[in-house]
Amino acid sequence: MLRVGIVGLGFMGRMHYRCWHATPNAEVSAACDANPDVIEAAKRAGNVEGAAARIDWDALQLSRTLGEMLAKNELDAVSITVPTFLHAELTEQALKAGVHVLCEKPMGLDVAECDRMIAAADASGKVLQIGHCLRFWPEYAKAKEIVDSGEYGRLVAASFQRLSPRPGWAADNWFADTKRSGGIELDLHIHDADFVQWLLGVPPALCSSGARGAGGGFVHIATQFLYDAGQAVTAEASWMMAPSAGFRMSFQIMLERATLLLDPGAQPAFRVCPAEGEPFAPELPEGDGYAREIEHFARRVQGEKLPDVITPEQARDSIRIGLAARESAQNRQKVTLA
Repeated sequence: MLRVGIVGLGFMGRMHYRCWHATPNAEVSAACDANPDVIEAAKRAGNVEGAAARIDWDALQLSRTLGEMLAKNELDAVSITVPTFLHAELTEQALKAGVHVLCEKPMGLDVAECDRMIAAADASGKVLQIGHCLRFWPEYAKAKEIVDSGEYGRLVAASFQRLSPRPGWAADNWFADTKRSGGIELDLHIHDADFVQWLLGVPPALCSSGARGAGGGFVHIATQFLYDAGQAVTAEASWMMAPSAGFRMSFQIMLERATLLLDPGAQPAFRVCPAEGEPFAPELPEGDGYAREIEHFARRVQGEKLPDVITPEQARDSIRIGLAARESAQNRQKVTLA
């Protein structure tokens, strides 16, 4: 049985609990959170959407810090689901203690933090996986499979959208503080930037534009990824959707002989539109991206040899891309990635 601890029991921590709870041969036996009223806070928040069960507090050994949790429990792995500015420190601490780590995205606030995390993983011999759930999301994973197959020719153009109201649900609104969250560039835009990297590799250059909010940070950003083969690829992220508009993620991927569409307002939401023939909905993997990434991590920790879906080095490259997008939007100039 895989013994798991969760570091941070906010929205994402409760999501990880839900997924671990449904993972065969795994149990969440411990958790830590700095909030002394974490149980009441979690109860007020209610179930995470799609949760299999509420948290079994009687079966959970609670601590206030990661160090305390590691000292009181024999754990095989931890999910680190805390604000971004704590990712590097806590990941290094867990790896040095000999525990496998699944750390939420973004990996860190800068490349130096990512390098430290990778070095700690290498030194420990433990698994470090970064939670880029989009690579596991059924529609995105299927789109990647179709593009890679070459069945419909090469990728010619693509556009991605990830549009959300302001993320005001976090404790003390830490998302709004770029020094703690990395801003929209590293928190929201990085989802699609990472998927573009997965499809086509790190872009040689990019060009971004952005709109700033009242606090000075970007609240809307759009990036054009510049590839030597000439593909026209863009991604757009926003924290400026009206609350009544809700959250929306979509994409259009134009291949030589088909278009792949993810449109949440359509039925089915994901479909393949061939140049010849009728549109159709391909069969998708079961589960959502969170459950599938945790299943992948659990299998790796238990020794299975699996194809790489996300490596720490790729997660670090996504930080490079996000920071380049910020630099480009700030300076209104193209940025080259070495």
